Amino acid sequence: MAQVDVIGKSKSIAGIVGPTLIVMGFSEMKLWNPTLYDTQIVPLIYLNGVLLFVAGLAIVRSHNIWVYGWQTAVTVIGYLVLILGLLRMFFPQIQKTEFKNNHSVLIVEIILILLGLFLTFKAYVPTKK
Repeated sequence: MAQVDVIGKSKSIAGIVGPTLIVMGFSEMKLWNPTLYDTQIVPLIYLNGVLLFVAGLAIVRSHNIWVYGWQTAVTVIGYLVLILGLLRMFFPQIQKTEFKNNHSVLIVEIILILLGLFLTFKAYVPTKK
């Protein structure tokens, strides 16, 4: 695969994943939406797992690229989302009983927002020729 194809594919997926991470990170913050995780039911956790699994699988199938550069982050995100989806599908009851929306979750949300900003920047800034 030519280098231009890799960059184009990476930018295309990063242009979707980056803004999604930003919006999800902000909308799930306890500061913005404090009651979001108060009531969790197993079927919705399972459904979320299915959606995460499909999204992760789509990223991995179309972008299984391991190069020395930012493009590898897209592939890693795909695998992590796929694994998270499987965990939520096979063990939804653990998410229901073990989840605490505390400061550690806030730290993860901030990291996801920063990662989303990075991917969005990489996706929409023109490539130097």
